[in-house]
Amino acid sequence: MSTLDLGLIGNCCFGALVDPYARIVWCCLPRFDGEPVFDALLRGDADGEAAAGGSFAIELGGAVKAEQRYVPNTPVLVTRITADDGAAIEITDFAPRFKRHDRMFRPTTIVRHVRPVAGLPRIRIRVSPSFGWGAVDPQVTRGSNHIRWVGPSQTVRLTTDAVPSYILDQTWFLLDAPVSMLLGADESLTDSIPETARVFFDDTVRYWRDWTRSLNIPFEWQAEVIRSAITLKLCTFEETGAVIAAMTTSIPEAPHSQRNWDYRYCWLRDAYFVVHTLNRLSATRTLEHYLRYIQNIVAKTAEGAVLQPLYSITLDDRIEERIVDTLPGYRGMGPVRVGNQAYQQVQHDVFGSVILAVTQSFFDTRLTRMGDEALYRQLTRLGRVAVERFDVPDAGIWELRTRASVHTFSALMCWAAADRLARIATALGLDDEAADWLAHAETMHARICNEAWSDELGGFSATFGGRDLDASLLLIHELGFLAGDDPRYVGTVEAIEKGLKRGNHVFRYDAPDDFGTPEVAFTVCTFWFIEALAAVGRKDEARQMFAEVLACRNSLGLLSEDVDPVTGELWGNFPQTYSMVGLIKCAMRLSRPWEDVV
Repeated sequence: MSTLDLGLIGNCCFGALVDPYARIVWCCLPRFDGEPVFDALLRGDADGEAAAGGSFAIELGGAVKAEQRYVPNTPVLVTRITADDGAAIEITDFAPRFKRHDRMFRPTTIVRHVRPVAGLPRIRIRVSPSFGWGAVDPQVTRGSNHIRWVGPSQTVRLTTDAVPSYILDQTWFLLDAPVSMLLGADESLTDSIPETARVFFDDTVRYWRDWTRSLNIPFEWQAEVIRSAITLKLCTFEETGAVIAAMTTSIPEAPHSQRNWDYRYCWLRDAYFVVHTLNRLSATRTLEHYLRYIQNIVAKTAEGAVLQPLYSITLDDRIEERIVDTLPGYRGMGPVRVGNQAYQQVQHDVFGSVILAVTQSFFDTRLTRMGDEALYRQLTRLGRVAVERFDVPDAGIWELRTRASVHTFSALMCWAAADRLARIATALGLDDEAADWLAHAETMHARICNEAWSDELGGFSATFGGRDLDASLLLIHELGFLAGDDPRYVGTVEAIEKGLKRGNHVFRYDAPDDFGTPEVAFTVCTFWFIEALAAVGRKDEARQMFAEVLACRNSLGLLSEDVDPVTGELWGNFPQTYSMVGLIKCAMRLSRPWEDVV
């Protein structure tokens, strides 16, 4: 049975997922939202001979054990595979990324280097790309040191110092010397294959170690935060600055749940949390690129228009959703969806998300281009819509597809939009406008406190006048709506603890939705609850719970969207940016300060 015990390699243009025996089982080219060239992750069980299609495998005869690790402080993945006779090989996988000619060099290339480390290993290399979401078998051509797989819309080339015939015929051969393979765009390599692979490795390791060296990290959980930060960086599409929600599509949130979505896009609801986290990490350049992406969305939004919940990584508005019937899905649990119809939904929380994110640019003097009055004027267009719509029904943060309500979190984020615009106006010396925005914020604050409070729950409810719980309301304190010791916030935390916490995990909500009753915990909600515990003065409990959740990461320290609260198994798209952001924020809040220990 396949699981999400996968490693991620990438270079901020594309990514690939590698299983414990070093099979590449997922890779979209030439960028995150492209068609998968390797799609074994969505081909059913993904085990055994039948799963060779849609993958890039380097197999060791008699293999009985595999161990994986990242080269410290990099996304360079090393897999050591051992056979029953003691023979062993080591496979190093990465996507090149480093400075060259005074600009970032990030070719659409995967480098795979395999070397013998014990005994007389016999290996087989099986490269089986596919096109058209598994519908098209490529034409194959070859040269003296390369193989080309030609599809309708793109061609991939493998350049190697291995014997091409062995690869094409899937022949077992004795690995008596290292082999290098470079797979990617259909471009000739004029330099030495092993030397190119070596230089790419050295320069890529140097780049990532320099990048991690510049991070601000907590004293505790340093390795966990660094791995999460690297993963967050890898989910950034550097050309535009967009940050995708996950590398995959259609990994179900729970077994046979039909909750299979395409997450290879940029959700505005994530904006504030990503910006906040990048700021805490001091990843200033990545922060600035992401803010530029958000500002481009603001600039293209017409007066009075409603923001979409998500956009493509290149700012496209339309992300039409369709089901492909050529792939059976993860562990056979289809459907496989491409695109995401949620782009058509009305979600009023996005106004606050965008304005909260862009507020950073008005106060952060590290940024090359700080916010000015022109940008403020663009934000005020969104703020006016937020004021008008804060009590209008919408789909909510959790994207309910068949019904609308006045969601408390959406109203809260509209309040945050007005509140932050008041702060920006004050910083710009626009005192009269600041007073107007503050008046709007105060009106919304009073309405939310009155209409979203539930005496029955002893806390705020998911909707105005409702009685259901919503874990997003754990953010009331973080957003500055109420103090951590306010009895209304404490009551909300306790109500969510009683109603949505299962063991050491927290559900988004427990009311039935379009697909039935939720079955798994949403990982970022668990992190929100941990931060809430700290905010209300229960820090020891928060630290204990954080340790338990960290134990749910896969063997390489990565998290998906959801966790089964009973088995601890990971579900949902992978790796999930929101989850990695939640981990970083929790570690930052809970760690002992450096000053106390060094």
